[in-house]
Amino acid sequence: MENPKAPEPRWCSCRVPDVSRRQVLGGLTAASALALAGWPGSAQAATPGKSVTITVMGTSDLHSHVVNWDYYKDAEYTDSAGNVVGLARVSSLVNQIRADRGRDRTLLFDAGDTIQGTPLGFYYASVEPITDTGGIHPMARQMNAIGYDAVALGNHEFNYGIPFLNRWIEQMDAPVLAANAVHAGTRRPAYLPYMIKTMRVRGYPPIRVGVLGLTNPGVAIWDKANVSGKLDFLDLVETARRWVPVIRAKGADVVVVSAHSGDSGTSSYGDALPVENAAALVAEQVPGIDAILFGHAHLEIPQRFVTNKATGRTVVLSEPKCWGQRLSVFDLTLVHERGRWKVTGKSATTVNSNTVEEDPELVTLVKKQHDAVVAYVNKEVATSTEEMSAAESCWKDTAILDYIHLVQTAKVKEAVAGTENASLPVVSIAAPFSRAATFPAGKVTIRDIAGLYIYDNTLLASILTGSQIKAYLEYSAQYFKQVDPAAPVDPASWTNANNRPDYNYDQFSGVAYDVDIAKPAGSRIANLSYDGKAVADDQKFVVAVNNYRQSGGGGFPHIAAAPVVYNAQVAIREAIVEYASAAGTIDPTTFHVENWKLVRNGTPVF
Repeated sequence: MENPKAPEPRWCSCRVPDVSRRQVLGGLTAASALALAGWPGSAQAATPGKSVTITVMGTSDLHSHVVNWDYYKDAEYTDSAGNVVGLARVSSLVNQIRADRGRDRTLLFDAGDTIQGTPLGFYYASVEPITDTGGIHPMARQMNAIGYDAVALGNHEFNYGIPFLNRWIEQMDAPVLAANAVHAGTRRPAYLPYMIKTMRVRGYPPIRVGVLGLTNPGVAIWDKANVSGKLDFLDLVETARRWVPVIRAKGADVVVVSAHSGDSGTSSYGDALPVENAAALVAEQVPGIDAILFGHAHLEIPQRFVTNKATGRTVVLSEPKCWGQRLSVFDLTLVHERGRWKVTGKSATTVNSNTVEEDPELVTLVKKQHDAVVAYVNKEVATSTEEMSAAESCWKDTAILDYIHLVQTAKVKEAVAGTENASLPVVSIAAPFSRAATFPAGKVTIRDIAGLYIYDNTLLASILTGSQIKAYLEYSAQYFKQVDPAAPVDPASWTNANNRPDYNYDQFSGVAYDVDIAKPAGSRIANLSYDGKAVADDQKFVVAVNNYRQSGGGGFPHIAAAPVVYNAQVAIREAIVEYASAAGTIDPTTFHVENWKLVRNGTPVF
């Protein structure tokens, strides 16, 4: 046991606000929702000394989805699987479960990535930031109304900087937890590490439930500009090993971990930091945990059992799907013996939020803020001379991605003018974030630009050499499967090799090159040239790049260690909006250059 005498922060024994006023049921009856989920009926009353079942509900990766709306399509959210999104749907599920189980038998936690992800999140961080206006963040409004008992921090909570995060935390009624986010150079938590909630179930002795919050170590890379020198992010297993005994020593009968971390044991950043997806490792290696609510991977894992190596006891894990599409529901059965509660049974499942209607109170609560965002994203910024689509951007050099390159290159050229790097050629990196992105012929809105550049990245510029650019492109080209030269042309089936997502297929503008997908990975880049001449290994370039990639996101070679020559914290999406507004017209004939192509043994695919 490490540091068994660690002092309990004075704020760890948190009182959760009374939200019993929220008893309105959404669309289906409680019995119908339970039947759909395959649950048994309501727990029956029992006398002290007998067993009791408590229910822990959990969300994760809400990503600022408040209602069932797709801001990029300006319509209700739909997908081929029939999913819906938003906390207003989650609220209806929570109301039903509380009504069925009894409010005194339920708790509600979240596992992070709450305040970023849609134009609504961006709007209240950048357009009308709550740090300037003093307004209540819509996610805080809804989570307070629903009555969350505790919330863990996700990595995207740090996207808008620590002052913004702190303001949101101040607005939350529920304690916000992150035991492994510590003050730089120390092991002192910068946020609440845990809380203990006393449940008073009628007819039973009090039940004390401790919840430990853990966030993702990748924040140190992904948001380096916001946290470097201020916060460190420790290993999840070691942090849990430190704090679980403290929580138990403070009298917790049940210990739940809320972790913004997948369960695969893998990392997208290699060995540079502690394991990114460590939820199952925590269950396996840290004694004293009963259940883990986890997220980050945007998957639905209704129930997983992991056996703890030290005790042989099982830990139940569950991950709800992202954006409020699912609610995880843990049932923990306890027996009171010899003056203490003991967990004797555990299970978990997930419930689909498309089985209920939106909670009208939650919709009304944020309607004014939602409407402001809808009006904002529908503002016209420019006129396009023709339709442009990203549908083929993963295998063709398209005009719509070249528009990102155009803006990034122009911004960086302006920034380095008059500096020692002014004579260096400027090139740009961009990736196809969304194959659904389009600019229509005619009116182009902020919504169209947000649909093309869906992340809240900022623009930087670094120095790379010719050999480093080639290595970078070889790494990017691993996105393609190796394809026989005579195989039928089916580019959609050639992508996402080894589960590489589209956003990890980086393309360069400013240099010309071929990607030979008939060759094995590592030897695919050919004919790399600049201004009609072969690129020399030692030739230097100024490279426009987003902060996620420059910080090491995706594990691309050289870029994280390259000298940074520009970092004005300019949001790329806003730079595109500003550029388009100033130009008034988007004409691809003036900027689209097909500088790269797919080939097979040197023969162009298209």
